[in-house]
Amino acid sequence: MEKAAKIGVQAMMLKDSVAEVGVFETLRKVDAIGYKAVEISQIAMSPENIDELARARDELGMDIAALSAAVALPPGRPGDSLRNDFDKIVADAKRLDTNLLRIGMLPYPALKSRESVVAFAREANGFAERLQDHGIELYYHNHHVEFAKYDGKYLLDIILDESPAMGLELDVHWVQRGGLDPVTTLRKYAGRTAMVHLKDYRIGHLPSDAFALLDQGDVPGFFEHFRNCVQFAEVGEGNLDFGAIISESCAAGAKYLLVEQDELYGRTVWEALQLSYDNLVALGASDLF
Repeated sequence: MEKAAKIGVQAMMLKDSVAEVGVFETLRKVDAIGYKAVEISQIAMSPENIDELARARDELGMDIAALSAAVALPPGRPGDSLRNDFDKIVADAKRLDTNLLRIGMLPYPALKSRESVVAFAREANGFAERLQDHGIELYYHNHHVEFAKYDGKYLLDIILDESPAMGLELDVHWVQRGGLDPVTTLRKYAGRTAMVHLKDYRIGHLPSDAFALLDQGDVPGFFEHFRNCVQFAEVGEGNLDFGAIISESCAAGAKYLLVEQDELYGRTVWEALQLSYDNLVALGASDLF
């Protein structure tokens, strides 16, 4: 497998550990498993945390793959926004030697209509152009809702058409949940995708609660479980073809492949990250760490 990307961790998984032991000690554990890159998300970009991220870069060789920011934040929600914190975001990226910034999702109200999606995309494009002046590239991360169609066109394609200066961070689980094939989708957006989220797609076993409802004659309650048995999974523990996904990601020009899992179903974050690591090594991806 030709090395064209580095496998790392999406820090959303690490926020509880950061709250408990801090950024540096958390990334020391990440490093001990074998990951050497991290994408920062849902970690407060306070001066203390930025100092610890810089320390992890310097002492552990941890690559700060990308930072996260919203275009705008609802009142009271913590985090940095491009509307209000543009200069800080640029300064943080330069301090941590990263030139990639990603938007985790469009604001929920933007999903109201095609027009509101277009307005979001055009505003994001303006920020992408401004960031380019500072040597920073902006990317958009998909979920499944971006594969809804307006007049036969995916919402994701509307976003990308209206924001030519912004690239794409593809999440293969959400692509699958949106009804598309991850490998074909990676091929479609080759050249515009700099980051890929590695997250498996598993059909879980129906829980005992579902059968208890069935025994009680509550068929609608049973079918609620039946309809909602899709799970997030460790890489290699679900149904996605990660050998093909990794090869296609590299062929598409991805710089980073970030392991992420939204729910753990009883495993600890460290067990989940270790399992994903072991399965990726077994797939032949050890040279990408």
